[in-house]
Amino acid sequence: MTSIKELLNSTPLDKVDARVLLAHLVGVHLSWPKSALISRDTDVLPDSVTQAWQDYESRRLDGEPVAYILGLKDFYNIQLQVAPGVLIPRPETELLVELALNHVQKSNKNSTVEIRPTKILDLGTGSGAIALALAHNLPSAHVTAVDMSQDALEIAQANARTLDLLDRTEFVQGSWLEPIHALMQFDVIVSNPPYIRAGDPHLQEGDLRFEPADALTDHEDGLSPYKIIFNQAKAHLAPNGLLLVEHGYDQSDALKQLLETEGYQEIQVHFDLAGISRALSAKLR
Repeated sequence: MTSIKELLNSTPLDKVDARVLLAHLVGVHLSWPKSALISRDTDVLPDSVTQAWQDYESRRLDGEPVAYILGLKDFYNIQLQVAPGVLIPRPETELLVELALNHVQKSNKNSTVEIRPTKILDLGTGSGAIALALAHNLPSAHVTAVDMSQDALEIAQANARTLDLLDRTEFVQGSWLEPIHALMQFDVIVSNPPYIRAGDPHLQEGDLRFEPADALTDHEDGLSPYKIIFNQAKAHLAPNGLLLVEHGYDQSDALKQLLETEGYQEIQVHFDLAGISRALSAKLR
């Protein structure tokens, strides 16, 4: 017979990971709130919880990401289903959501005509994190999300269903903007493409070992997706439309040059909370 306190004191897991995993277990099995880790830490746990804990602990010790163990990940102000077929949404990617929201809100405020529904395109949507966070926070927006992976699209659609956003989101299989109708234009085109260079040692470390390689690396120099997106997006950006991309810590200079070559203007570098250049935004006119 084991208590919460005894489990947390005896586990070799990182303490933050352990608390997240155990809070989930007592919530699912016992309907206890997270605060029970403190308020009920001496209560004896039933066998169902301790057995599930042993499975969770073993999987995490083997390196499996917490998000895959739980099947869930919080992102911005929504919760998403995640699985090994999709990239785990990162906190730094929330910067793209903030920038897109700020652009839409500023554009609507400055508009002198009747505000029409905002159209947003998310390229390489994965679990739907960016697309669904934007749809959730922009009730008048319609979001189109594209991904090559059918498995990823099924997860994204399931998340849209859970969040009651299916009526304002559309999921399309294909490569970047190729499946988008030639006449469609968007107020925001946003993407967090695979930007890790082939052979980067980080791909064999930590959580990245368990995530889909095609969502992490372009298997080239890390720049190839941007070249395609920057070129294809020109035909689909509405007037005053914003192109937004996440990138690696050392890629902003190279990407600025690519944007300039493609004729983009108002190019801006955006930094994450750690002060690292994390995203670029640009317009055509």
